[in-house]
Amino acid sequence: MKKLTNTILHGAANRRFALDVIYTENNTPKPVVIFAHGFKGFKDWGHWEAIGEAFARAGFMFVKFNFSHNGVSPEKPLDFVDLEAFGQNNYMKEIVDFGVLMDWLFEQKDIPETEIDLSRITAIGHSRGGPIAILKGLRDARITSVITWASVHQLDYWHNDDLIEKWREDGVWYILNGRTKQQMPLYFQLYENMMENKDWLDVKTALAQLDKPLLILHGDADPAISVFAAEQLHSWKEDAEIYIIEGANHVFGGSHPFQEKQLPKHSQILVKKCIDFLLENN
Repeated sequence: MKKLTNTILHGAANRRFALDVIYTENNTPKPVVIFAHGFKGFKDWGHWEAIGEAFARAGFMFVKFNFSHNGVSPEKPLDFVDLEAFGQNNYMKEIVDFGVLMDWLFEQKDIPETEIDLSRITAIGHSRGGPIAILKGLRDARITSVITWASVHQLDYWHNDDLIEKWREDGVWYILNGRTKQQMPLYFQLYENMMENKDWLDVKTALAQLDKPLLILHGDADPAISVFAAEQLHSWKEDAEIYIIEGANHVFGGSHPFQEKQLPKHSQILVKKCIDFLLENN
């Protein structure tokens, strides 16, 4: 199995971010699958690498990357070492990063032309990365299909006036990372950026306009994002394919660090559903 690990690009605000590519080298052009992580996520979390290897064994090229402002660094890819960057992240910066990655795919010389099929590119987003994949999929003609994993259904999820006012006054809202116990800052610029680009970032509107195949995957035992979110996404694009994985949690049985020799049962179902969908639609 061929791997390009921690290739460095420059994303939003010229901040560096890293990407990985996983594929089976066999002189056969492979469809590309791009994975976007979610909130408090990163490309090397848990079993994302093992999932990428499963896609590679099935004949796909799997690309995973860190958003430039997700709080990790190329030198410390497993730790949130830059909480200032995390606090300065916003959705438009993530869209910029995704665009930089897309441009790199078409310009890079590291992957032989005999190995990559750039006419078939799928954007996958996990959790908060789901809407980013949808929004980028809508507006980038190079992306041919979209898949969401345990996705949220909206990005403007602040509906508490008191919280917003306190956030405005303090300038920062701290979110506890249950795994690392870090208090992770969200600066008020995130809310301001969302409001400034509210129409552009509206998921419901985007799905009404999305004329590409969409697969929605969610677990019915997800404690972080209710299966209601998947049902909402489907209601906004009724020709999308939806599959609810019985008993699956937010990360489909994965954990960090992941040291098992095979994927968890729910992740195996996840990968199989994705591959079946891609073989049929891509």
